Amino acid sequence: MLELKNIAYGVGEAGKGKEILKSISLTIPDNKFIAITGPNGGGKSTLAKLIAGIEKPTEGRLWLDGEDITELSITERAKKGIGYAFQQPVRFKGITVRDLIGLAAGENISTAKACSYLSEVGLCAKDYIGREVDASLSGGELKRIEIATVLARKTKLTLFDEPEAGIDLWSFQNLIRVFEKLHEEIHGSILIISHQERILNIADEIIVIADGRIVKNGSRQDILPGLLGTEGGCRFTCEPQRTAGAEA
Repeated sequence: MLELKNIAYGVGEAGKGKEILKSISLTIPDNKFIAITGPNGGGKSTLAKLIAGIEKPTEGRLWLDGEDITELSITERAKKGIGYAFQQPVRFKGITVRDLIGLAAGENISTAKACSYLSEVGLCAKDYIGREVDASLSGGELKRIEIATVLARKTKLTLFDEPEAGIDLWSFQNLIRVFEKLHEEIHGSILIISHQERILNIADEIIVIADGRIVKNGSRQDILPGLLGTEGGCRFTCEPQRTAGAEA
């Protein structure tokens, strides 16, 4: 279980300039699929980075299973079971896709096992297993490879920052199935930042953040109807953005 108590984050001298997060208190139970949504600039990605350890809060504390992890680095938190999938995945020149999946799994896995993770995210394993994780891969391909590494890691808590960004509609529909399977098989908590109604619609709970504060927090059944417009569309962006160069 992850607990956040009175978390604040600001930029500027001593964090006292612009306030991005304002006294966030939140509990993420075990084995829950939770979606965080809200208008752009509201603090969603910043919150995910604070949980992962990429940033440190200017106020407040974080606990994982009763242990204070506020001062732990991203590496130390990863060892304790917190995984983070970037909105723009990192490229690793010189590392093959197979090596990356093996590193994520924490063991020298077989080629067949590595290929099985790629197949889960809709990639033809023989076309990708030996390729380097570099500029030759598109953003959509990198996103799916990163999700394959998450499947291999089986983390206690996994954070996804807008996983739908840069991928096409077919891939997005398959990602929904991947997230459902991830939740069923790993039994860890999943925290996804998204504007997409189809992701919100499979979450156990929805958290709405605006202007650095939690403005709504509850079950999907309680929260989602209030986010839908009169024509059934989400008040935030509901469909994957078709960006130039997006790949399946």
